[in-house]
Amino acid sequence: MEPTAARGSLAGLLGIWGVTRAALLLCVLKVVVFPGPDVTSDVSVIYRGWYDVLVTGTFPQDDVTWQYPPAAALAVLSPAVLPFLGYATAFFVLALVSDAAALALLLRGARGTGRSRRGAWLWVAAVPLLGPTVYARYDVMVTAVAVAALLAAGRHPRLAGALMAFGALLKVWPALLLLAVRRRVTWVSAAVTGVAVAGLFAVLMPGAFAFLGFQRDRGTEVESLGSLVFHVARHHGWDGEVLLNYGSVEFLGPYVSWVSTGALFLTGAALAWLVLWRLLATRFAPHTAADAAFTAVLLFTVTSRVISPQYMVWLVGTAAVCLCFRESRMGRPAALVLAACPVTMLEFPVWFGHVVASDALGITLLTIRNGLLVAASLLAARALWRATVPARREIPSAAGPSWAERTTVPS
Repeated sequence: MEPTAARGSLAGLLGIWGVTRAALLLCVLKVVVFPGPDVTSDVSVIYRGWYDVLVTGTFPQDDVTWQYPPAAALAVLSPAVLPFLGYATAFFVLALVSDAAALALLLRGARGTGRSRRGAWLWVAAVPLLGPTVYARYDVMVTAVAVAALLAAGRHPRLAGALMAFGALLKVWPALLLLAVRRRVTWVSAAVTGVAVAGLFAVLMPGAFAFLGFQRDRGTEVESLGSLVFHVARHHGWDGEVLLNYGSVEFLGPYVSWVSTGALFLTGAALAWLVLWRLLATRFAPHTAADAAFTAVLLFTVTSRVISPQYMVWLVGTAAVCLCFRESRMGRPAALVLAACPVTMLEFPVWFGHVVASDALGITLLTIRNGLLVAASLLAARALWRATVPARREIPSAAGPSWAERTTVPS
């Protein structure tokens, strides 16, 4: 690309980011009223309530809606760094800063041979398509940490390991980023960081791991893949109901536990597949860690008992890192995730009432969004396997190169 064209492209990207993010900020600040339920109440009511408990030096041990690992306290307490703003306003500003940090990281990751700005463009385009929910949850902060970890994996393995562990202590899912990491130093760094940070919280703040019991008792949330069974069943006499339970809107009633158990089984199957892939994979390229992380996050999101709208931010962030590499095989799955973003905004918050009512519009939106994510998961898993696992005819005979020789790739 010519320098002038490159500068023009960058200016356009930054301009679109500025306009769309200003719109998001206006929505969460309620200068512009966004249709649907108020997405900011989680910050102004729930997060603020947790903040009042956390500043006393303990976790909210008696609140079942606290379902996060201990470092999440830092995200909830973060508005304290802007004491001249109200709690909610400060949180939204910090969400904007995290969004900008993720973009800066993706632009930096686009530099060099074999790199591309496609990841930055995906991030700029996808985030506003999810609506103001992005700035009204702390997931954008976690995603910025995950993006930094994946982009650091090649040249700064110790830093990558530390960031992955810290991200996992913020919201668990960044632990999946370790699946494709081959360097022992990254695993050691992650282990040391995880133990140190978790130990610090356990010693200094009572109730650091109370969230584990709360997570175990969650049911089937109305936006999950498994929920489609009950959305349809409600039209055929199913004797159940939709209630706010454990901090989310869930189905309660006959057979719900069966579907929730089935979701856990599928998550276990996804983990087993990923472990099998890791054992058989022999071809690793610079983009493989990002491709594997995106695939893992997709699989765990789709099989989860809960698919909240903010989970899409995780997928957008990891997909964007993949697209920083020109040779990544994740172009089509990333496009499907992008297509799922506006559908997600329509099902929440715009027409969430239709989802809760299980009417034709609500079921259609969920079927489309979840269908896109299932398709993205299958395509990503297939592409990852084909790119890294040799076909049977490619496996050398006993007289051929050793396993160590076949798996050694120059750094």
